[in-house]
Amino acid sequence: MSLWTHISVAAARLFGPPNADDGNGRASHVDEAKLVAALVALGAKMAKADGQVREEDIIAFRQVFRTDPQTEATIGRFFDLARQTTLGYKRYARIVTKAFRAQPGLLEDVLDGLFHIALADGIVTSEEEEFLETVAEVFGFSNREYRRIRNSHLGQDADDPYLILGVEPDISDKNLKSAYRRAAAANHPDRLMARGLPKEMIGLANHKMAIINRAYAQILDERKAYRPRIS
Repeated sequence: MSLWTHISVAAARLFGPPNADDGNGRASHVDEAKLVAALVALGAKMAKADGQVREEDIIAFRQVFRTDPQTEATIGRFFDLARQTTLGYKRYARIVTKAFRAQPGLLEDVLDGLFHIALADGIVTSEEEEFLETVAEVFGFSNREYRRIRNSHLGQDADDPYLILGVEPDISDKNLKSAYRRAAAANHPDRLMARGLPKEMIGLANHKMAIINRAYAQILDERKAYRPRIS
């Protein structure tokens, strides 16, 4: 049975005591539902951060958190409830942090998804950016790490592929390739699914991989264009 069908139950227990382990080193089904509910709530409250939830925000949310026809109604009801106010979003962020503490790459995927929702109407307001920065802080990202993630979506540095890959412009070709491979391996959808990424979040992984691949290709093209030809 899909986790999405348990969201209503999970919402009522979000702030209750943690559930016991199932004996196999895995969180219980309800614990997983709590995580899904927290992710949906973060997305809904991100849509509300600028004071108004538009159709573009709802479409962006559905692009990030993909659902099937059987679960769409349940997700919609919980989304509608959570989007009424931004109050409580830090508590949801802490639930996500606890679940993915050992997998910072997944926390970055979630933050990427929130940026995608924030950008649905083409701009990010000061209220939305405050929301994003606060969530990043709860997730444990440093100011520098947040700036790298932010600049992959916004700002004058958004087109800087070196910043997106987290390397310096004078990096050697060999080390650049290694950095790209590390980033690609850490964020590849298949790898994340194997590590336990909920299938409902696969859109986030695909989005991040596209950013990484585009940045690497841009650097290679630039280096090829400016490298002197040997006749």
